[in-house]
Amino acid sequence: NFRQLWVPPGFAHGFFVTRGPAQVLYKATDFYAREDEIAIAWNDPAIGIAWPLPAGVEPVVSEKDRTAPALAELAGRLPV
Repeated sequence: NFRQLWVPPGFAHGFFVTRGPAQVLYKATDFYAREDEIAIAWNDPAIGIAWPLPAGVEPVVSEKDRTAPALAELAGRLPV
């Protein structure tokens, strides 16, 4: 449907597709730099996101997101 959402630099974000297919494209404010990217565990209980997963359904999660650390482990890397 060509809708857009602006996410400010440094702002944590994620998405959950409730029905597919879905296509997500990113437009960045600068060239991609892997060393600037920080991933946070999608299911970190300290954040408390109630993802709408039906009972017994395993989500499809990328390797990067599956192995991302909890928010508490990132304290020294986050911008002030």
